[in-house]
Amino acid sequence: MKKVLAFDLGASSGRGIIATLDNGKITLDEIHRFPNNGVSVRGTLYWDILYLFDQIKQGIVKARLAGGFDSIGIDTWGVDFGLVDENGDLIGNPVHYRDARTDNIPEEVFKEISKDELYGKTGIQILNFNTLFQLYYLAKYKADLLKRADKLIFIPDLLNYFLTGVKKSEYTIASTSQMLNPAKRTWDKDLLSALNIPTDILCDIIETGEILGKLSPEICEELSVEPVNVIAVGGHDTASAVVSVPTTEDDFVYVSCGTWSLFGTELKEPLISEEGLKASYTNEGGYGGTIRYLTNIMGLWLIQEARRDWQKQGNDLSFGELAALAAEAKPFQCFVDPDYPEFGKPGNMPRKIQDYCKKTGQYVPQTIGEISRCIYESLALKYRHAFLNLAKITGKDFKGIHIVGGGTNAAILCQMTASSCNIDVSAGPVEATALGNVAVQLIASGDIKDIKEARQIIKDSSDIKVYSPENSAEWDEAYAKFLNIL
Repeated sequence: MKKVLAFDLGASSGRGIIATLDNGKITLDEIHRFPNNGVSVRGTLYWDILYLFDQIKQGIVKARLAGGFDSIGIDTWGVDFGLVDENGDLIGNPVHYRDARTDNIPEEVFKEISKDELYGKTGIQILNFNTLFQLYYLAKYKADLLKRADKLIFIPDLLNYFLTGVKKSEYTIASTSQMLNPAKRTWDKDLLSALNIPTDILCDIIETGEILGKLSPEICEELSVEPVNVIAVGGHDTASAVVSVPTTEDDFVYVSCGTWSLFGTELKEPLISEEGLKASYTNEGGYGGTIRYLTNIMGLWLIQEARRDWQKQGNDLSFGELAALAAEAKPFQCFVDPDYPEFGKPGNMPRKIQDYCKKTGQYVPQTIGEISRCIYESLALKYRHAFLNLAKITGKDFKGIHIVGGGTNAAILCQMTASSCNIDVSAGPVEATALGNVAVQLIASGDIKDIKEARQIIKDSSDIKVYSPENSAEWDEAYAKFLNIL
C-alpha cells in the first residue's frame, strides 16, 4: 500500500489530500482545506504566498499525524510567479493574474511583434495575463524590480523551492507562460530579448514526473517529518487534471471544469495554425511531453461570482439550489459570451449579465433562476462552439466529451453540454486534478507503470456518469441565436 500527499491550489481554495494506492484503486482523503483569496493593497491585487506556504506546512503536519506519506506533489493555477533575489529571498508577494496592470499590455507588445507572429512562435492563446505580458509590464514600467531579481519562479515551483531549496521550472507550468518554443520545449530567448525581458532570471526546465528534490533539513526539523521526495508533478492544475481523464482512447475531448473551463484534446505535437489563432486555441504542455491543445473559457467563475453577490444581498443559496432555480426558469431566453472581458473582473456579476443582455438586444433576466439559467446555457453553448472548432482544426472525429473536475457536480451543466454538443458526455472524476497529481507521483515511484495504466486505475476508482443528448433541435436553434451575440 502506497501513500502520497498531493496539494492542489486553485484560485479560490487549496487542499491537502492523502492518496492511497491499494489493490489497483486510488482512494483520496482530504486532510486539510483552506481559502485562497487575492489581497488588494494600494490598487494592486496580490497572492498571499507566505500564507499559502504556511497552509502547506500545516497540511504536511496533518498528513504526518494521519499516518505519513512517501512523496509530495504540488499543482496550482498558471502564469503567475514570484521573484527571488541573489540571496534566494522573495521580492514581494506575487501579483494576481486578475490584477489590472496588464489590461492594455498586449496592445503595447503588438507594436513590437504582431499577434500572428507571437502566436506563430509560441502557439499560446493571447490572454492579457500571460507571463510574457506580465514581464513586459515589469520591464517597461518597473525595471528596477527586475534588476533586483535573480530568478523567476512560477507559483508551484516557488512552493516547491520553499520546501526543497531547489529552483526549477516544471514543463507544464512553464508552458503556460507564452515564453516557450513549443516544438523544442525550451525558452524562446530571442523572443524575450526582443521585448527587453531578461532571460538570465529563467530557471532550467524540469520534465513532468521528475524528482525535484527532498524536503530540506530545515523543513524536516520544523515539521518532524522524513526527507521524502518532492515530485515535479504537472504543476499546472489543468495538466494534472488531463492526466486523470478516464479514457483508453488516443483521441478524446476533455473539459477540465472549474473556475475556468479548459476545453481541448491531447496531441503528440504542437498544432499552430491561423484557424487555431482565430479560435483561441493554445498549445500547452502535458505529461510525457504531450500538448494540451485547448481553449480557455471563463467557466464556473460566472456562477461563483453571481452567488457571491446574491449572498451579499442575503440570498445565501447553495450551488445546488441555484441549479434547481435555473432548471425551473424558462429555457433559451437570453445568452452571454462567457469570455466577455468584463465578466473576468470581480464584482456584481448579475448586473453585468443583465447589462450584456440589454446591450445585445435580448430579454434581460430578472430572477436568480433566470440569471443562473442564462449562465449555464451560455457555458454549454460556448462548449459547442469550442467543440466544433476543435473538430474542424484537428480534423478528428471525436466520439464523446469527458468533463472532469468540480463542474461534474453541476448535473445541469453536464446535461446541457451533452444536449448542446449533441454527443454523450462522461462526467467524472470530480477530484481530477488531485488524481492526476497523485498518478504522476505514483508513476515516478514505479508503483504505476505509465499514464495508460494510471488512467485505467483512475477509471476503476471513480464514479463516472454518462449524459446523453436531449432536445437536440431546440439546442440547434439556440446555438444559431448564440452565434449572433458573440
